[in-house]
Amino acid sequence: MSGLATDGEGDTSPTRVVVAMSGGVDSSATAALLVEAGHDVVGVTLQLYDHGAAIGRANSCCAGKDIHDARAVADALGIPHYVVDMETTFRTEVMTRFAQSYADGETPIPCVLCNQTVKFRDLTGIARDLGAGALATGHYVRRFDGPDGPILAKGVDPARDQSYFLFATTRDQLAYLRFPLGAMTSKEETRAIARRHNLPVAEKRDSQDICFVPDRDYARVVAQLAPDALRPGEIVDLEGRVIGAHAGIAHYTIGQRKGLGLGGGDPRYVVAIDARAARIIVGGQAALTRRRVFLRAVNWLGGDEMETRVEARVRSTRPPRPARVLRRNDGTAEVILDQPEIGVAPGQACVLYQGERVLGGGWIAGAD
Repeated sequence: MSGLATDGEGDTSPTRVVVAMSGGVDSSATAALLVEAGHDVVGVTLQLYDHGAAIGRANSCCAGKDIHDARAVADALGIPHYVVDMETTFRTEVMTRFAQSYADGETPIPCVLCNQTVKFRDLTGIARDLGAGALATGHYVRRFDGPDGPILAKGVDPARDQSYFLFATTRDQLAYLRFPLGAMTSKEETRAIARRHNLPVAEKRDSQDICFVPDRDYARVVAQLAPDALRPGEIVDLEGRVIGAHAGIAHYTIGQRKGLGLGGGDPRYVVAIDARAARIIVGGQAALTRRRVFLRAVNWLGGDEMETRVEARVRSTRPPRPARVLRRNDGTAEVILDQPEIGVAPGQACVLYQGERVLGGGWIAGAD
């Protein structure tokens, strides 16, 4: 394994590389691989919320303990390490938009927003200011140089693949980014790299929570930033009959069955959310099926084709499904699925693939 070719690229010459270090084992192993390959490695950690409030929060990316762990890893590897305060930007670009998405009746994905803004847009600028030839992260995706520019592809390990969360990566960003872990076949392989370099995070658990909601009480964050999302309202059936009450639309997502408080009878699911009226609409499972998905803010990494066959993933937990995509010049697109999908939710991403390659994707604005 040599140079920056650790994710399928051909560049093997030593160069300065900035590594986005979150304090976890993935980014730490990434830094170790690049040091091992002879690069001039610089570690950068983003402080995303108040340092005092962050102290002691474990297993939540870019919290106080994680900043300490990132610094300890940098010391172990003998590389410089910088902490950059991005609290204001993170609050505006990620936390506030996360809360407002709930107020709009959507189901947000803050990790995509974070990658799209502070991690790739802003951190890329920081890396360039430091004179780096590339920015490397610990994401499990691959990047190749194609005849028409860089190509983004799934990680080799299907269980670790993070391509869904990187659909908004632009061509310019992708040209500058490197993903040394994309070819790893398992998490154990990554941990073995950390052990080989005696890194103090080799056995550290993965973060499972939204980083700024480590206690999983996201309603508290929403209440602070978008209190209208917790306005009480009605639960109605498909005919508009009131059959229950709720404590705020932020507690619900399309496809949800549990926690509706509607008693017995046939299973009922959340099939729509009317944010303006603070109303939850429920129905049977058949009412959840959707064939046509409408996207906004599409990021396209494919060719010039405006219509093509794809495999579409409508949630991170759903497998890609055969479909046809129709792109428009205004940054929107329509995805027509071969077979109906269940639980298509506005605010989630729809990511488009051809085999292993990521063609791009967009934010789900609605579905028929």
